[in-house]
Amino acid sequence: MNFHNRVVVFVFACCFALSCFTSASKAAQKQPSRPNIILCMTDDQGWGETGFNGHPILKTPHLDDMAASGLRFDRFYAAAPVCSPTRGSFLTGRHPNRFACFSWGHTLRPQEVTVAEAVKSAGYTTGHFGKWHLGEDPFGPLQQGFDVQVPRWNLGWPKAGYYAPFKFDGLSDKPGQYLTDRLTDVAEEFIEANRSQPFFLYLSHFAVHDPIQGRADLVAKYQEKLQRMPPFVAPPFILEGNPDTDRPLTDADLVARLNRPAWSGFKVLPERTVKIKQQQDNVQFAAMIEAMDESLGRIIDRLTETGLAENTIIIFSSDNGGMSAANFGRPTRVVARDQLDVAFSTSNLPLRGAKGWLYEGGIRVPLLIYRPGEAHRAQECNVPVISTDIYPTILELAGLPQQPEQHADGRSMVPLLNGAMHFDREALYWHFPHYSNHGMQSPGGAVRAGDYKLLEYFENNTVQLFNLREDIGERQDVSRVEPEKAAELRSLLHAWRKRVSAWMPRPNLDYVPAE
Repeated sequence: MNFHNRVVVFVFACCFALSCFTSASKAAQKQPSRPNIILCMTDDQGWGETGFNGHPILKTPHLDDMAASGLRFDRFYAAAPVCSPTRGSFLTGRHPNRFACFSWGHTLRPQEVTVAEAVKSAGYTTGHFGKWHLGEDPFGPLQQGFDVQVPRWNLGWPKAGYYAPFKFDGLSDKPGQYLTDRLTDVAEEFIEANRSQPFFLYLSHFAVHDPIQGRADLVAKYQEKLQRMPPFVAPPFILEGNPDTDRPLTDADLVARLNRPAWSGFKVLPERTVKIKQQQDNVQFAAMIEAMDESLGRIIDRLTETGLAENTIIIFSSDNGGMSAANFGRPTRVVARDQLDVAFSTSNLPLRGAKGWLYEGGIRVPLLIYRPGEAHRAQECNVPVISTDIYPTILELAGLPQQPEQHADGRSMVPLLNGAMHFDREALYWHFPHYSNHGMQSPGGAVRAGDYKLLEYFENNTVQLFNLREDIGERQDVSRVEPEKAAELRSLLHAWRKRVSAWMPRPNLDYVPAE
């Protein structure tokens, strides 16, 4: 081959290589990196405790903006009315019954595969900031797929309250700092440190769990606002009884007892009754909510500053309803009248009940999902969905395959994000086989199918049936006027319990009722 031919061949080869490189470069440019995903969760924030759901006193401008530009799920449910089981369901896509986590403080077993482990295996850096409450070491976030954990504290409440010193291992502080703000600081640092690679950030606020301690400047703001507001129409408290007793108290019975001397205090009351807060007037709690909302705003600002906003998906939710009934884990507890806002942090109106109850006030919570650059056909989704659906949704949003053997009870909500108006699902189920420290109701379960929701209690096999479309407050039990519907839902619930081998409580044969 002469020199001329060699030059021609060389030039052709160079051009071909350059063409391949250019094509590969363009392909790489067209192939977007996996999106960053932020799961922001609050504690004990009920469905109505946002501005976009019409709360009369709270201000949540950043959540309201997210609701306006993302998709708001109006019928989103926690898998349990208390924190640990629900948090486990978010992370595993499995009903709490499957991983034997029925109440707060139960441990997430190490064999469970979390969404953090799933995305980490696909190249994500994972960070957990805030509340864990799914087991002490060695059963913490670092053993369940998270690269970073701040602070090193696995219980479900702030060790020393919301004001520094926090006394947390792994979280420095300075005098005057507020815990919600400080957790946001380290979350922002995580974003900054991982701006060049996909990350999964689980910002799990302790707020608005007790102790109910608002940031001082926001407390002053709400005190002033409350003084300008007209008087509340609702009474401060109502009585709730146990519908599963031999003679359940009627609404008239409960109203009549409210003003009797034996029911005057704030404690476990006669005839298995407790008081439920009705007025949304707790300025400390309102301040805690707004500080959490400011945290979200700071995260969004940091994403914008780092150029990550257009490639980051944000999911916001809560683990159970608000604490409208006090914590009576110690049955002899008596709440002093000057401590009512500490023990009864909020009202869940228009929903019935509270944290620890299977009424809507205990399990219906806010859910927002924001995807940048997407125009949603519906800003509000009324399809009932549940916390087990978060895991498969994150997988699909990240471009990862579904893992149905892992998230056995979850379904991806991406079709709903894309405008679908229905979900091919038989029903939603709950199983709460023990007593709650927030009320005096019997252990039980629940099922929602369509507009109807049935509650079944395990002491005396009592059922209640509500049409949620017509009665969001669950005040009209229609189980006797619609017995066929009650039987249908009860059959669904029993069949589901059998399918998942639900653990059922056993009667205590040594129990002697107090006279």
